Amino acid sequence: MSRRHAAEKRDIIPDPKFGNIVISKFMNAIMHDGKKSVAEGIVYGALEMIEGKTKQNPLGVFQQALDNVMPSIEVRSRRVGGATYQVPVEVRTSRRQALGIRWIISAARERNERTMTERLSAELLDASNNRGNAVKKREDTHKMAEANRAFSHYRW
Repeated sequence: MSRRHAAEKRDIIPDPKFGNIVISKFMNAIMHDGKKSVAEGIVYGALEMIEGKTKQNPLGVFQQALDNVMPSIEVRSRRVGGATYQVPVEVRTSRRQALGIRWIISAARERNERTMTERLSAELLDASNNRGNAVKKREDTHKMAEANRAFSHYRW
């Protein structure tokens, strides 16, 4: 990490179909080995499956799922006088979004449907209905922060 100045944020181009920057970030997170077209196929396929199952706007379902998964508080390690404390801190907006995207994708990869498209659509539907592994991860993070609330005075 550079001490002189913070790295500048790169501009992310909105996705071609919906013109949405968040979906573009989601695609980039799914992508392996620079294969953007494969990631595009997975994400758009999952959104089409969601539209077929729920008869709702897939962007609304996607946004609802992401909102249900994004954590508002997390714990960070803070070393004070030889002891390490888990200090609860609020999560920045950009980190919230990144964690939500990461958790949805990892939960989808752990599922056991046939294709990644099916896994992703099922995980997004579960997350939009406030269930599934990604939402459980958020709940665990919040419980951990709540349990360590006594150390909140070490916040920096």
